[in-house]
Amino acid sequence: MTQPLLIEIGVEELPAVPLLKIVDDIEKSWVKILEENRLLCEFEFSYTPRRLVLWHSEFLKKQPDSEEELFGPPVHIAFKDGEPTRAAESFAKKCGVSIDELGRGQKGGKEVLYYKKKIEGKDSEELLNEMVNAWIASMRFGKMMRWGSLKEEFIRPVRWVLALFGESVPSIELFGVKSSNTTRLHRQVSFDPIRVDSPKDYFDALKDGGVELFADKRREKILQGFESIEKDEGVSVGRDESLLDEVVAITEYPTPLIGRFDESFLKLPPEVIMTSMKEHQRYFPVFKDGTLHNSFVVVSNAKTDDFSQVIAGNERVLKPRLSDAMFFYENDLKNGLNPEGLKNIIFMDGLGSMYDKSVRESVITTKLAEVYADKLEKETSKDAKELKELASRAAMLAKADLLSEMVYEFTELQGIMGYYYAKALGEDDLVSLALRDQYLPSGEDSDLPANLFAALLAIAYKFDNLMALFSVGKIPTGSRDPFALRRAAAGIIRIVTHFDIAFNITKMVETFKNEYADFDLNELEKFFNERFYKALDANPSIITAVLASGERDVNEIVKKVNALKNIVESDEFKEIFTTFKRVANISKDIDLECDLKVDKTLFEKEEERDLFEAFQSITQKSYDNYEMKLDALFSLKPELDRFFDNVMVNAEDEKLRVNRRAIVGLIYKAFKDIADIKDIAFD
Repeated sequence: MTQPLLIEIGVEELPAVPLLKIVDDIEKSWVKILEENRLLCEFEFSYTPRRLVLWHSEFLKKQPDSEEELFGPPVHIAFKDGEPTRAAESFAKKCGVSIDELGRGQKGGKEVLYYKKKIEGKDSEELLNEMVNAWIASMRFGKMMRWGSLKEEFIRPVRWVLALFGESVPSIELFGVKSSNTTRLHRQVSFDPIRVDSPKDYFDALKDGGVELFADKRREKILQGFESIEKDEGVSVGRDESLLDEVVAITEYPTPLIGRFDESFLKLPPEVIMTSMKEHQRYFPVFKDGTLHNSFVVVSNAKTDDFSQVIAGNERVLKPRLSDAMFFYENDLKNGLNPEGLKNIIFMDGLGSMYDKSVRESVITTKLAEVYADKLEKETSKDAKELKELASRAAMLAKADLLSEMVYEFTELQGIMGYYYAKALGEDDLVSLALRDQYLPSGEDSDLPANLFAALLAIAYKFDNLMALFSVGKIPTGSRDPFALRRAAAGIIRIVTHFDIAFNITKMVETFKNEYADFDLNELEKFFNERFYKALDANPSIITAVLASGERDVNEIVKKVNALKNIVESDEFKEIFTTFKRVANISKDIDLECDLKVDKTLFEKEEERDLFEAFQSITQKSYDNYEMKLDALFSLKPELDRFFDNVMVNAEDEKLRVNRRAIVGLIYKAFKDIADIKDIAFD
C-alpha cells in the first residue's frame, strides 16, 4: 500500500553557490537513505531559496518484511557430547529463540548453527523523523552556522517543517522545529503560515502565492523574459550560465527587467562593467550590434504589478559601482604599468617575489622567441631582435596589473586589465595581447592564446610554475593540487599542439634548470608524462606505447598518439595485430641499439627476400605524417605471415638465425621509432 508523501523544510534564504555545489548530492543522499530503510521509490526534489522539498506521489506505508540469515559457531564447538555449550546458548540468545529452534547450515566449508530470522517491516511514519534528520545532516554546504541555543549546525536557520503523509501529519522535529501542515508563501503575498491539507492544496497555494517551486520552470520563465526584452528593445541579453543558475537559485518569482546606466561609463573596458554588474549585483549584460550597451537586465524576485521602483532602485545602486570602477581605471592609467612594485609581493617562500617570477618568465619567453624566431617572423613581420625585446618586455609587464586598483577590486580581471592598460599606454599590440592571454588556457574548455607570441608568455607562466614549485617540493600528491600544476602541464600540451611547435620537455627542463634550486628533474618529466593520459582521448596503452618510444617532444607525442589511435580503433586492427605482436615478442631479446645488418646472400627462402624488399621499399619513402608511415608498416602483414609460416626464424645455423632475427628486429625498430607496439592492449 502506498500514499503520497510531501516534506518541505522551510529556511531563511539559502546562499545560491553552496547550494548549487551540492544539489546533486542532496538527491543522492535521500536515495541512499531510502535504500537503507528499504523504502526506495521515485521522488522529486525541488528547491527555492526558502525551501527544500521532497515529493513522493507514492510512498510505501510500511517497510516490506525481510529475512536475516544468522550464522553461529561450528556444530562441533556448539555441542560437546551431545550437550549445548556456552557458544550454542549465546547464539540462541542472539537469535531470540531456544536452542531447539536453531538449524544447521554451511559456512566456510564447515557445518555451523544457522537461523533465518524474519524481520517485520516498520510503519514508514515511524521512520520519517530519523530519515529526514539523517538527510539534513548529510548536507555539507561548507561553512555552516548555529542559531539560538542550538549546538547543531546548518547552512541557514530552519523556520518551519511541513509534512504530509496521506491524510496525517507525521511527527518530525528539526532543530527544535516540529512538523505541521503549514507552509509559507512569497513574502509580498503573506507573512503568515498557510494551512494545506493535501499535496494538491500545497502546490496550488504556492502557485497562487507567488512561489514557482520547480527550478526548471523558473529558468524557463527567466529565458522567456530575456527573449521578450530582446524583441522589445532590439538588443541581445548575455547568457552567463553560471549566473543564470545562481539567479534561478535565489528567486521564487523571477521577472527579468531592463535597466539603464549612463553612456559615459562605456569608456570603461567592457569586462570591467560586466564583472561589476555580475559580481556585485547579479545583473546580465546587454549587447547591441555586437557591442556592450548601456543597459542591463536584473531578475527581480518581487511580486508586483509595477516594477518601476525596482528598476529605479537597481539603476541607483549600479551607478556608484561604475563610478568607483571609473575612478580605479583612470587612476591606474595615471600610475601606468610599472613592475617595480612587484618586488614587495611575495610569490612563494623560497621563490622570491613576483618581480623575481617575472624575471624568470622573461628568461623563458625570450629564449622561446629565439627558438621559434622563424615562425614568429613570418606571423608578425618583425625581425628576431625586435621579437626578443618585445618578449622580454611582455614578460616584465605581465604581472604589473596586480598592483592596480582595478585588479585589487576584481582579481579575476588580472591579465585582462594589463591588456587594456598596455594598449592605452601605447605598448606594441603583441605585448598587449600577450598580457591578456598569459593565463590561457585556464581549463579544459578555455580559449587559447590569440597568437604564437602570446602563447610563448602563456607557456613561460605555466612552465615557471612547474619548475619553481617542483624546486621547492610543492609537488601534487593524490588528488591534491593546490597550485594547479596539473592544469599548467595540460595547458602547455594544448598550446604546443594548437600552434604546432616543437617542445621537447627534456631539453626545456635542461635549458632552464639553472634558474631554480636543484631538484630531481626526472620527477617533473614523469609528472608531465602522466598528464598525457588525462589530456588525450586515447586508449591509455597507446599513450604508453608512444612514450616507450623515447619521444620527449610534446607535439610529436600527441601526433604519434593520434596517428596510432586512428589505426588501432579501426575494425580490422585486432585481426592484424596478432602478427605484429609476434614481431614484438621475437624482438624482445634483440639489442635494437646495435647496428642490425641483413645479409641478402644468406636468404634461403623467397619469403625472406619478399619481406625484406617490402620493408626496404617502405623505409626508403618519406611520409607526410605518422599515420601514413604506420599504415605502410602495418601493410607488411601478408609478407610477415608468409615469412612466419615458411621460415624458421630460430634456425640452428647461427648465421641464418641472426640474419632472420635482424629482419624482424629492423621492422620492430621502425615501429618503435613511433611507438612500442608490444604495449598496445585492448579493452
